[in-house]
Amino acid sequence: MTNLDHGKFSRVTTMFHSLLALTVFLLFFTGYAVAFNAELWWLVELMGGNQGVLAVHRIAGFALIFLTAFWVLYMLLRMGGSVGITAVLPNLADIQAFVQDVKFAFGMVDERHPNARQFAGYSADEIPLISYIGKGVIAIFTVELILLMVSGLLIWQQSVLIDFYNSQSVVTAFVGFHGLLGVIMMMGVMFHTFEHGFHPAFYPVEMKAFLPKADTPEFHGEAEGESVTGIERLRLKPSWGWVTNVMGVLTLIGIVSVLIASMDYGGYPISETLVFDEGSLLRTVGVNIGILVLFVGLFLSMYGNVLRARYMRQIEREDRRAAATDGGEPSDAR
Repeated sequence: MTNLDHGKFSRVTTMFHSLLALTVFLLFFTGYAVAFNAELWWLVELMGGNQGVLAVHRIAGFALIFLTAFWVLYMLLRMGGSVGITAVLPNLADIQAFVQDVKFAFGMVDERHPNARQFAGYSADEIPLISYIGKGVIAIFTVELILLMVSGLLIWQQSVLIDFYNSQSVVTAFVGFHGLLGVIMMMGVMFHTFEHGFHPAFYPVEMKAFLPKADTPEFHGEAEGESVTGIERLRLKPSWGWVTNVMGVLTLIGIVSVLIASMDYGGYPISETLVFDEGSLLRTVGVNIGILVLFVGLFLSMYGNVLRARYMRQIEREDRRAAATDGGEPSDAR
């Protein structure tokens, strides 16, 4: 156990993260089965055909709206707590950190800003819980989600759009906008999966996102004469090198393929007849590789929750044994 392993989220945040990931993955699988039905015909068949895909997509969309509304209310109610909505808003220190990191990238300063140096000699306690990078990711993700939800609801009620604008072409414009946002977000989620699932310090899964900070054991090692993060204690697993290289190539191919295929976007609404011979072989392989990367992300999300449940059962058994030895209640052993 090192400082790098310390949790950073609350119990509610870890549960929200898992549910949001499941919902977003369902939206991607169904949305891209709609958009690229020629390339992903097997995914359409797997989910019960055209009607089944659209039904799952709409259910996942409403689940996303519910989760987002819950999270906004939760953050607003916690404004007086330790981590509220103000903690994710950019401030002057974030701007200064961003400027210094840009200068570092161009060789104008000797070092990065301390907020981005958790893996270079700084402990988790010395670095903000959410750096300017994290705040930027949250802001981009939030804006994309809101625009996706609004455009998705408008597309669902096409007759309202046509009556309001007195034009059917406006529906096509909203569909294209919705698809473009989905493409951008899908590329970001593929990169997010690779970034956090295959980090050398946390491979094969980053438990910070699944195990609440309150349940994460604290590091009590000797700091004297060592790095304050304990990073030197970490050992790479033998499979990390080749697995990361393979996943890196698949992620790159998936991102490029989805981007290129989206330029020929035109699969909405899905055709009545599913055909496989309309797209090119390279595009079909590339889009399916992108979906494979998303399936890996879904698997890692489920695997992280399995590890969390296994760890919590282990702690519960140890508490019971300690309580039986002392003759007290399990809660007394914590």
